[in-house]
Amino acid sequence: MTGPRPTFRLGYVPGVTPAKWVRMWAERLPRIPLELIQVTAAEAPALVRRGEADAVLLRLPIDRDGLHAIPLYVEQTVVVVPKDHLVTAADEVTTDDLAGELMLYPQDDVFAWERPPGRVIDERPPTTADAIALVAMGTGLLVVPQSLARLHHRKDLTYRPLLDAPESQVALCWPEDETSELVEQFIGIVRGRTVNSSRGAQPAAKTPTGKTPAKKAPVKKAPAKKALAKGAGKRTGRPRRR
Repeated sequence: MTGPRPTFRLGYVPGVTPAKWVRMWAERLPRIPLELIQVTAAEAPALVRRGEADAVLLRLPIDRDGLHAIPLYVEQTVVVVPKDHLVTAADEVTTDDLAGELMLYPQDDVFAWERPPGRVIDERPPTTADAIALVAMGTGLLVVPQSLARLHHRKDLTYRPLLDAPESQVALCWPEDETSELVEQFIGIVRGRTVNSSRGAQPAAKTPTGKTPAKKAPVKKAPAKKALAKGAGKRTGRPRRR
């Protein structure tokens, strides 16, 4: 009897889109299913610590105790505002432009602020989704990674890049004491390794008999024939008279 087929379980936090890497996984390892698990930012590190996922895509900073983390990319920071807000008159803004604004600071905020911009409202919404709803009600403005602004898109809201704010960094995280072969394969994918690279190489295809086909010996090219045989370069005309 054969055991259960292996499955690679990948967690991801809201706003992070692993679709490109999932497609590449399906192309390279079609016989190993990839299971996606959406998880909140607060629960993401615990998901891999408990062994409920092989790896997780999350936002730094996190408590890295017992975890590996590979930073992948940095997200654009934006401020979410109602469509008729004065901020929309500019293509991009700074934290100074928000100095007089009421600002929402949700409990799942992803930034390591030394001091959030504007006048922070004391009551903190539980989630970014709750804060977005309050922005639509005109309660205040909200600073988030652009991916979260797109995730919670509403027709009555828009956003502008915030130039001097902290940035969110997306990373791949997995248990420090367990880097499995499947995790190595996914690391190779997110790092852009090719199929034939040292860590991303796949097993050689087997013949119907189950044996790996022998490598063909390189074909040596025959040396190019000389245009003229030895001695063919002598003059054939009449000797010059002296």
